[in-house]
Amino acid sequence: MIVRIMGEGQVELADSYFAELNGLDDELLAELEAGDGPGFRRTLGALLDAVRRLGTPLPDDALEPSELILPGPDATLEEVRELLGDDGLIPG
Repeated sequence: MIVRIMGEGQVELADSYFAELNGLDDELLAELEAGDGPGFRRTLGALLDAVRRLGTPLPDDALEPSELILPGPDATLEEVRELLGDDGLIPG
């Protein structure tokens, strides 16, 4: 799957990592619902770090359709809340 991190670029990620990322997404959603700013910041960082660690960056000039779009590390709780909708960042 192709994942875009807003402001950074695209990463190719094996589907086998979906469960790990979905777990972090569930934590992020719970922290957003609770208004837990520090928890949100920590979990968003962990989610983005996992994508970077597990994935292979695509060249800067590549423009593939992204299956997932994640906010950048500077995104606010309110911005991510708008992106989430009811399903979280990673539809499950």
